[in-house]
Amino acid sequence: MTKYIGTILMMFVLLITVEHSHAQLGFSHEIGAFVGPIAFKSDFGVRNDFETNAANTGIAVGIVHYINFAYRADCNCYTTNNYFNDHFKLRTEISWNQTKLEHVGKWVDEDRQTEEAQQLRSHTGESQNWDIGMQLEYFPLSIRAFSAGAYAFAPFFAAGAHFVSYNPTVATTFGDGNPNNNDNFYNLWDAASGGDPFVSDENGTTWSVVASIGTRYKLSILSDLFVELRGQYYFNDFIDGLDHKLASNKNNDWNVWLNFGYIYYLD
Repeated sequence: MTKYIGTILMMFVLLITVEHSHAQLGFSHEIGAFVGPIAFKSDFGVRNDFETNAANTGIAVGIVHYINFAYRADCNCYTTNNYFNDHFKLRTEISWNQTKLEHVGKWVDEDRQTEEAQQLRSHTGESQNWDIGMQLEYFPLSIRAFSAGAYAFAPFFAAGAHFVSYNPTVATTFGDGNPNNNDNFYNLWDAASGGDPFVSDENGTTWSVVASIGTRYKLSILSDLFVELRGQYYFNDFIDGLDHKLASNKNNDWNVWLNFGYIYYLD
């Protein structure tokens, strides 16, 4: 895991260096941080079940860096007035999220005393991920006007891609408690797997796509608050340490973030 974190940090430094080179063309910078809850949509629990979505929630934190195309840092003046400069920002991010996972819903109700129900109740996990990536943010209203205090709120939409280092945890108290023993997990998973692994605590890397909607609030000339609702879809189904092959497992793992953050404008 340490080498993955090191790789991610090196990539972040590289991205910041690349973005800083753009600053030599006159673009300005913004930095910030955020924190918020995350709802993990995984193979734990029951799909489309509110109890599952409410139970398997965690926390996310991150730091962000923006290129502001509307303002020139080298002359303390605005850039050429065109639509792209006045409505788009480029965001680089490094973030971490963690979610503890358990099975909830009708299949683990207390009145169910079958072996399968006991196996599900005994199985827990944890998803822990490091992200690094870029998003292009679109502001329908003028960035220049917002920076000058013409209005208090600046809504935005964003889309991008993140490189992810994942490190799941798998645990069970059923049987001998060995997470490497398939007999300790839900019987139908073993039958449907065709011999393929369906639980794994191995770490790895993958890519994901992200999309956000949110707004900034002008706190001062050089600072903003922001809130965003983000969806993230992974190109891997072992982010949670579980990839069963039942018909209900239609999608790879994904999650929803609600981030609250602070942004400072650099001179």
